[in-house]
Amino acid sequence: MNGKATHTKTRLDRGRGALGPALELVHTGRAPTRAVLTAELGVTRATAGAVAAELEALGLIQVDSRPGAAAGSQGRPSHRLAVNDSGPVALAAQVHADGFRAALVGLGGRTVATAPGCVTVSADPAQVLGEVVDAGAELLRGSGLRCVGAGLAVPSAVAEPDGTALNPLHLAWPAGAPVREIFAERVRAAGIEGPAFTGNDVNLAALAEHRHGAGRGAQHLLCVATGHRGVGGALVLDGRLHTGSSGLALEVGHLTVSPEGRPCYCGGRGCLDVETDPLAFLTAAGRDPGPEVSLLEQSRELLRTEYEDVAVRGAAEELIDRLGLGLAGLVNILNPDRIILGGLHKALLEADPDRLRAVVADRSLWGRSGGVPILACSLDHNSLVGAAELAWQPVLDDPLAALG
Repeated sequence: MNGKATHTKTRLDRGRGALGPALELVHTGRAPTRAVLTAELGVTRATAGAVAAELEALGLIQVDSRPGAAAGSQGRPSHRLAVNDSGPVALAAQVHADGFRAALVGLGGRTVATAPGCVTVSADPAQVLGEVVDAGAELLRGSGLRCVGAGLAVPSAVAEPDGTALNPLHLAWPAGAPVREIFAERVRAAGIEGPAFTGNDVNLAALAEHRHGAGRGAQHLLCVATGHRGVGGALVLDGRLHTGSSGLALEVGHLTVSPEGRPCYCGGRGCLDVETDPLAFLTAAGRDPGPEVSLLEQSRELLRTEYEDVAVRGAAEELIDRLGLGLAGLVNILNPDRIILGGLHKALLEADPDRLRAVVADRSLWGRSGGVPILACSLDHNSLVGAAELAWQPVLDDPLAALG
């Protein structure tokens, strides 16, 4: 080996530990150029170049062969970095009360392909997970792309370390269903490469929003969202989900906001889960839920088209006040630096942002000292993107070990 090749190999050896951090910087959009990558990693330009070249050789990123600089910028032009649009993908799956969906998601949170969603969910989790994996496997065959692994989002707390769905209250599945084990078995049976992971849908939505959406840059991100039924919450601390000692943290749906309110599935009364979800909104607005589309879509459509109706506006204000009370309690306990809202809560925020922010500020200690930014989630199908993030994580941790 000649001297130049030896020197290049030495640089790359020094930079191997930076491969994962470098990939995550490109993946989350925080290193659009090699110059930024160099600064973020705290390495020399030569080492950053070797790291970028290795990630490109693995098929994960693209390095622009022609250095460029933005108009008006000073200094040496730098090579632009981007995720490889033709690179590997993760299989993402989501199950909720009104159906399931499968997708292929590449680096950068980019959805490559989506299978048509099923609108009925069997009481047998093995049947449902088999169907959603089959839909994903068909997408993979059609794409011809390499798969790094699979991730599943479910509307239930997922207990660790066993990966059981502790309380799939809005599905007819048995409590404690071994969803991770079943999903992993179906993934292997379909011949899909890579490990399989399972997580709570709102946890995964928060992870996706933190990396690619409205939560980017937050250090202590609180996410609260409705699904098609119920309410969930999640907390991302310094880029990692906070799931507690056994995966059950942030079950905010069972925070009481109306002590004399509706009976909840958990055995309590007046929980966020039954006081601020789509069914609660439709009921408060005096609308009978129809079977044509999901409760969430019916609620969103009602807000979009009939918000000036006295009953609809009154129902929205009622739910906003209850949601604000719940958020204020969470702010007092968690002291987040940003709150993001999804599902019906996003639509309520957009309908009357001043009212919701005023309730939170008035009822929280920290809100009175300056307020906490409250934003709408910005990603489509963020739970699916978050499920893919689970599958991408081993690659982000160690690209060489994961992809060989």
